Amino acid sequence: MILQGSQPRLMSYPKLINGKNVVVFAVGKWTFERDVDRGFLGEALASLLVCPYSALVNGDYLRSQEIALKERLVLELLENLAIGYPELSYRIRIKPSYFMYEVLLNRVRVFPPMAYGMSYFLCGKARKENVECVLSGYMEALKRLEIDGWIKFDDGFVTIAKKFIVRSKNHRVRFTNFSKRAPRALFTSIFSLFPQLLNFFAQNAEALSKFQPFPWRREFDARRFIDPKKYVFVPTAQGPVSLADNVDIAAFAHRILSDGVYSNIKVEDFGGVLNDVYLIRASSGSAEKKILVKRFKDWSGLKWFPLSIWSFGAKGFAVLGTSRLERECAIGEFLACEGFSVPKVLHVSSKERLIFMEFIEGEDLSKGIRRIGEAQNLKKVEKEMAAVTEVGEIYAKVHALNVSLGDTKPENVMVNPEGRVYLLDFEQATRDGDKAWDIAEFLYFSGHYLPLNGEQKAEKIAQAFINGYLKGRGDASVIRDAGLQKYTRVFSIFTLPSVLRVMSKACRKTEARK
Repeated sequence: MILQGSQPRLMSYPKLINGKNVVVFAVGKWTFERDVDRGFLGEALASLLVCPYSALVNGDYLRSQEIALKERLVLELLENLAIGYPELSYRIRIKPSYFMYEVLLNRVRVFPPMAYGMSYFLCGKARKENVECVLSGYMEALKRLEIDGWIKFDDGFVTIAKKFIVRSKNHRVRFTNFSKRAPRALFTSIFSLFPQLLNFFAQNAEALSKFQPFPWRREFDARRFIDPKKYVFVPTAQGPVSLADNVDIAAFAHRILSDGVYSNIKVEDFGGVLNDVYLIRASSGSAEKKILVKRFKDWSGLKWFPLSIWSFGAKGFAVLGTSRLERECAIGEFLACEGFSVPKVLHVSSKERLIFMEFIEGEDLSKGIRRIGEAQNLKKVEKEMAAVTEVGEIYAKVHALNVSLGDTKPENVMVNPEGRVYLLDFEQATRDGDKAWDIAEFLYFSGHYLPLNGEQKAEKIAQAFINGYLKGRGDASVIRDAGLQKYTRVFSIFTLPSVLRVMSKACRKTEARK
């Protein structure tokens, strides 16, 4: 009951009406609307609008408040996705059911008594009607958000608008949104609303125990609820994959490859220092298919400490396995859609932290740079020098999309037997990152493979890369920044000082081409 002109307080009591046992919650209209707008009562009353309900009178009023509430809740969930998946949020596709189930599950976690009603909602005979009723409010809210430009509809999926993602990452906006939600937490903690409601159930235990069916003593079993992430999808070369997917390597191999074409399937350890890397081989006679699998582990303790010391002051690395998996998938798919040669993402198992990718045959560029260092005549390594120039051009085009790759060692560039250049390893890639680091890491790591008297070769490699970068319309100031001491210091551990000086000088002297 929402009461016009009532005092701003909450009243609750059981009542027998026409032979029916009813629990009545009554609240003033002013208080209720602020609970809808900003969670003034910790959404203790407003949350009832996210469940199926029947209005006895003034149904239009309740419907308007329901849509206003769901619009705010959807915005909060979109913001959580944008913050929790900073790169993948540009690419994920969301079924509207996600918002419904995520909101319900969050409320049950905070206020377990809601679980009893939810069990009937999700498992009862009227489940289909209940879902359609609740979901219709979210659809109305989403249509409003589409008009506002925060989301887009695409073939039944919701995608997050770029301007909303950028806005969500703004620290000032995030603080403002937090402050809007603060009354919810403040009211709950200071006035202990939820404990009061729990006490209400306890104090009326005898009366409520006679209400049938009302299994108020039964404990909540979260396993009965649908995982909301089942409705959030990651794009791959083989179609969208749910974030709730938990397929392991063996299951994927047999699901994808055991189709009558391949009979012999093997999984081999493919090395990897900071991640576990495996190679799936599927063969049938002379035909063979290879799939590369990476399991992203958290970097902690001794694994992370050397990296943090090595790059201190110049570069920060993503440490959590889930974050690196997200970047690998999101940036790889983004670059593939932009026409770059990258391995296809075949499948993602978010819960297992696994990504399944196309295996690229070929030779990584570090071997070509070694041949440049060993060559007596540079004419004999023209193909290798051309590859360095092409990499510079590719990096410029990637940077033009406001993407920095983060880990640009020559080992992460693959040249296939036809001479096509592929970019690999995007687990440190990000938007709005340090582009100068990409250039510095590629050049100074390349210098690591040169001999003691390799200064001339170092200058040739640096100039070939710079020419390619400028040819790709890259920013000359980014190249000049790569020559700064904060970058050369990082790579001085394993690259000769004379080589670093030559390469950094070539960067600092770079002029923009007209």
